[in-house]
Parts: sequence; C-alpha cells; structure tokens
Amino acid sequence: MNDEPGGLIGRSAPIAVIGAGTMGAGIAQVAAVAGHPVLVYDAAEGTAERAVSTVRQRIAGLLARGRLELDPSGLRLDVASGLDELAPAHCVIEAVAEDLAIKQALFADLEKVVTPGCVLATNTSSLSPTAIAAGLSYPGRLVGLHFFNPAPLMRLVEVVSGLATRPEVAAAVTELAQAWGKQVVQAAATPGFIVNRVARPYYAEALRLAEEHAAEPATIDAVLTQAGGFRMGPFALMDLVGQDVNEAVTRSVWTAFGYDPRFAPSLLQRAMVEAGWLGRKSGRGWYHYGEGAAPPSPDAAPGRPAPAQVIEHGVSPLRTLLGRSQAKIRAGTDPGGVVELPSGARLVRCEGRPATALAAEWGVPVVVVDRTLDDTAATGIAAAASDGCPTAAVDEAVGLLQAAGLTVYLIDDVPGLVVTRTVAMLVNGAVEARHKRVASAADIDTAMRLGTNYPLGPLAWGQSWGPATVLAVLDAMHAWYGDDRYRPSALLRRIAVAGGSLK
Repeated sequence: MNDEPGGLIGRSAPIAVIGAGTMGAGIAQVAAVAGHPVLVYDAAEGTAERAVSTVRQRIAGLLARGRLELDPSGLRLDVASGLDELAPAHCVIEAVAEDLAIKQALFADLEKVVTPGCVLATNTSSLSPTAIAAGLSYPGRLVGLHFFNPAPLMRLVEVVSGLATRPEVAAAVTELAQAWGKQVVQAAATPGFIVNRVARPYYAEALRLAEEHAAEPATIDAVLTQAGGFRMGPFALMDLVGQDVNEAVTRSVWTAFGYDPRFAPSLLQRAMVEAGWLGRKSGRGWYHYGEGAAPPSPDAAPGRPAPAQVIEHGVSPLRTLLGRSQAKIRAGTDPGGVVELPSGARLVRCEGRPATALAAEWGVPVVVVDRTLDDTAATGIAAAASDGCPTAAVDEAVGLLQAAGLTVYLIDDVPGLVVTRTVAMLVNGAVEARHKRVASAADIDTAMRLGTNYPLGPLAWGQSWGPATVLAVLDAMHAWYGDDRYRPSALLRRIAVAGGSLK
C-alpha cells in the first residue's frame, strides 16, 4: 500500500468495518471469508462483540453444511475497542446510521487515525458521498461502496463516486469487491444511486392503485408475480423490508430531488407507519403475520365459459393469448389490431388509456387486458371493463382468458392497469437515470436484475415492448391524471421519435 489513497487493496490487506448491525456484520463476514484480517468497531458497547460472535457461528454453520471451503484457523476477525485501533487498515467501510452529520463526524475522526493511503468507503444507501466527504482533508479518498442486504448472499455492489472521488479510489474498491465475488456497477452520486432510484415506481404504482381502490394488495401482488414475472409482489416486499424503512427511503429520494412528483411518497403508506403496521417485524403490515395468520387470497374472477369463436381485426397484440385459448379465430375486416367478442364488445391490449375512454371513442363496450412478461408463460392477468360494459361481454372476455390457462383478475378501470403502468414507470426511471448519466445502460439493467431480482432489466424490458409503446403508455397516463409524476423522460421521447434503442 502506498501513501496515496487508492493504491491496490491486496488480498491480505487489513479491512476495518465500522457499524456492527446487520449490514456491517455481513460486510465483515464477506471480507473475512475472502481472507482479509478484519477489525469490527461499533460505538455501542458489546455490539461489535456480538456481531463477531454471530459471524463466527454463521461461518461455522456454513462449513458444517459443506457450503463453504475455508480453514477456520486462518479466520482473522476481531473486535476493535476504539477508532485508534483501526490505524493499520488499508480500507475502512462505514455502515452506521443513515445520518449525514453522524457520518461526516465519524470520517473526520477517522481521518486523524488512518494513514493518508487508506481508502474510506461508505455503505450509505441514500446519502451523497460528495456531502459525506465535504469536510475531509483528503475528500478524494472517500467512495460509496453500497452492499445489499444480506451482504454475504447478494451479489450486487454499487460503487458510487462523489465529485471529489479519485478514479483510482473507485478502481481500488471495484477490484476489492470483485475479488470478493461481487458484481460491481458504477454509479454517480445522485439520490438513490441506481437501485433505490429506479425501483421507486415498483412500490409507488402499487400504492397508488391501492389508494384508488383499483384492487386489493393481494390481487396487485398476484398480478405482478403471475403476469409480470416479479419474484415478490410490492406489498409483500414492503412488509419484508419494513414500511418505515421503505417509506423513509422514498421520502429521502423525493426530498433530494426537490419534491419531484415522480418520487412522491404515499399518504397510505405514511398512515401504515403511523399506525405501527410495519410488516413482518411488527406482525402486521399489508398482511398479517405470526402463528395462525393466513395470507389473503387475491380476488380472482369466477369461472366463465369461453366463447366458441372471436373475430380478430388486423394483427392483435393478444394473438399469443388467443392461441392458448383454442378459440376459433375469424379474420375481421376492420383495422386496429383488436379482438371482437360475440357480444360486439372489443378486447384490446393495454396501451395506457382506460377502457372507458376507448369505449367513448369507439362507441362500443371495451375490455382492456394488461401486459405480461411473457404471453406464453404467464399464469395470471389483469383486465378492466369500460363503465357500463354489459356483464355478458365481461364474461366472454374472462372466459376467453381463462381458456388460455390464465387466472383473471378484474380490477377497476384505471389507466395502465397493473403490469403495464408499473413497467412503463420503471423503464422511464431507468431511461432518465441513463439520460442524467447516473450509470451506463448495461450497469442500470445489471443493478436492477441483481439488486431487486427483476426478471428483466428495465431498459431491456422497454426495448422488448418498443420505446414508442412505453412512451404511448406514459403519455396516456400523463394526460389522464394531469400529474407530472407520469411525464416521460426527454430521452425516451427522443429515442421513440428517432426509432433508437433504449439499451
């Protein structure tokens, strides 16, 4: 290690972790398993000792189950009783409370202890490394090194460069994290970085649907998992993370962006926090937890007979689903890519506009069908009927979709339905992050797949729909609501007009 910050942090270089909570302990485990001497410090008495003991037990359990190959006699994981004992560290990773003043004071004290060549890394998930480093004598040595919870299992690490961060410092922690088996993405020091910025609509759109009583949380979760291919629905995920934690991150990003409507927090979620219904940790959130608690059932439509035949006017985006239904399809003469049901009602794929608006324009009842990740594999789908749509027409649409092997969820007639609006907003956020050069397109998609377990990166997803389709959905929602929350990114509009690629 040289005297300049950012020198190569070798495999045997001492690593220090400050903050021995869940995240700090996880980072310490990753570093120790990789072969580094690790010192753990926490200002709260006994916390570091408990964390080190827990990590040692966890490693022993992994060894006993054959899930880790390591000579336990070589494990160098110790407790530091004060900051002064961290002087030998080549890299110090901070994982304390998300409070700017606390972090600034900690690093100012730490700078008096470590060598000028020591790299200072903050695991902050929402604060700017630029602001954290502002009072340091060597601000160029501080960099964001954002792990995801649980750190030993989650592959993604965001390396976040502040305005003063020296390129060799970012390179050093990138090499370090890669040596620990992590997939590293590079991000600029903007609010939320990549994942916590781009992911906001996954929660926000679900909360808005609930606020509008378009569907119950269990139904929204079912649609996003069965049709959208997401591993966990947003309400279940909010309960897992904690309503207080999720709401605080949303509020932090919203505030940092000058109260941009795109990031506005939900009054409904604020009420959950105020009620103490925080999710799994409190025994109650959107769902109930604990002994005897049963998850609520989504509101699926009852079985209906499928129509024997339908008329397809033009090439319908629903053709794959029609093929799954085995219904006889007659070719119609009208343009437009819609499906005509026996009652004369129209069945269309969602492009943002509500069914009621389409029915008023066309003069016939309309049922709008949500989008899916993959029409060949989806197991459930959302649909909405126009106001005044005859029951017989709704039953025909439901029966046709059920014959395609889909569980059908009838929701209120809201623009963008569930999957369509959620994915369009995720794509818009990702495009805006690319536009502002928060990260490269490849790193944005990688971060969202690994950091949130999305089935596709949002830019790849938007490209598969087509930029013009995503733009049309957002424009329709923006016009219907009159809310700048749905304003499309200028880059998305440019790409759609030019026929370019989101990736």
